[in-house]
Amino acid sequence: MSNVSRTGREEINNATSPTTFGRSVESQAQMQDAAAEASPETGGEVLNVYRLEPIAKPDDPRWGNAPNHGTVVVAARTPGDARIVAAARELDFMEVDAAPAEDVTTANASAFRDDKLYTVIEIDRNRHDIKRGILDGTVSVDTIRPVEQD
Repeated sequence: MSNVSRTGREEINNATSPTTFGRSVESQAQMQDAAAEASPETGGEVLNVYRLEPIAKPDDPRWGNAPNHGTVVVAARTPGDARIVAAARELDFMEVDAAPAEDVTTANASAFRDDKLYTVIEIDRNRHDIKRGILDGTVSVDTIRPVEQD
């Protein structure tokens, strides 16, 4: 139910704004701050160390959508950030002849982002001597198969 009311003879108010997301000065500043904070070159950042471990059985049908990379150790800000750091190492569709099903990136389809496939365990915290990224383990790049065979 809308809280928009019409009084007098003005045009109908449809409760929309003529602005476009991301074009305001505030939005641009927020996106720049987020990009700078997400950068691995950010110095002096306090990070935690997380181990991402597969928890689903090998015959779980979810593995059909995303490969099992085994155990991966990452430096990240939070458990959610650990999933993002690990997923970022996978090959994205834009780098091969393939297309995503529902988004402009395949990062959201990563096995690391599925809490039914991977669990995140904190193994160390408040570290200043590491950079955000993968510390141990291998993330394969065969997550996407091209539609055209070589």
